[in-house]
Amino acid sequence: MHQRDDTPGRLEAIWIKRAHRGVMDPVAEAQLIEGRGLAGNVDRSRRRQVTLIEREIWDRVMSELDADADPSARRANLLVRGVALANTRGRILRIGEALIVIGGETTPCERMEEAQPGLRKALSPGWGGGAFAQVLRGGGIRVGDAVVWEG
Repeated sequence: MHQRDDTPGRLEAIWIKRAHRGVMDPVAEAQLIEGRGLAGNVDRSRRRQVTLIEREIWDRVMSELDADADPSARRANLLVRGVALANTRGRILRIGEALIVIGGETTPCERMEEAQPGLRKALSPGWGGGAFAQVLRGGGIRVGDAVVWEG
């Protein structure tokens, strides 16, 4: 299911949240800003500058729940395929021109139940809710970009 570290994954979607608890706006390209996060996105902190989820986990959970919610319901910024995020704290990921360092696991919140009953529990084990990261080197990212572990 997950590819090896030396096989590039892919950036499948980018979402920008322009207001607290606001809609997740899909965009084809965006700017990651060093030490800050995704340009135009609210709800970022020094530790949690950008959030990521895995397409494979989302698809598995939707199948388990017999649901078809859009991955934007997870309220993460980036949807990646072919990159396993579990237990990667401290690892560096290259997306397009940018480098990010995984800071830790993103724990699913109560908003998941609003999106789909059972979603919070289904995403909880094994970093299923994704990861948060800090931007080490800013740059442009685009849907379709390769996503590769550095080192």
